[in-house]
Amino acid sequence: MSSYIASFLVGGAMCVIVQILMDKFSITPAMILVSLVTLGVILGALDIYDILVKYGKAGATVPLPGFGYSLAKSTIAEVDKKGLIGAFTGGIKGTAAGITGAVFFGYLMALLFNSKTKN
Repeated sequence: MSSYIASFLVGGAMCVIVQILMDKFSITPAMILVSLVTLGVILGALDIYDILVKYGKAGATVPLPGFGYSLAKSTIAEVDKKGLIGAFTGGIKGTAAGITGAVFFGYLMALLFNSKTKN
């Protein structure tokens, strides 16, 4: 199966599941954000999310659970290298590039486009 198709299927399945949860229950976007990142951390720490990453590639690493997965994996690696202090520095070091990119490109889009409030 093509990597593009696998990414689409895995990422799309995550989106469908979240959309169903939003439609059937009164879940706020903040609750979804926290739940998905936490789920990614838990599944990443238990090496279960590795299966999704192996087959789904970007479809598994780009959505919110992928961020949690990155936090878990980088923290575990840093704890193995530096001990307890790695629990505090691992997540930051592992996700710094993604966070920096999001802030930079968000700022760039704010400069390029004139945003308006909804009426």
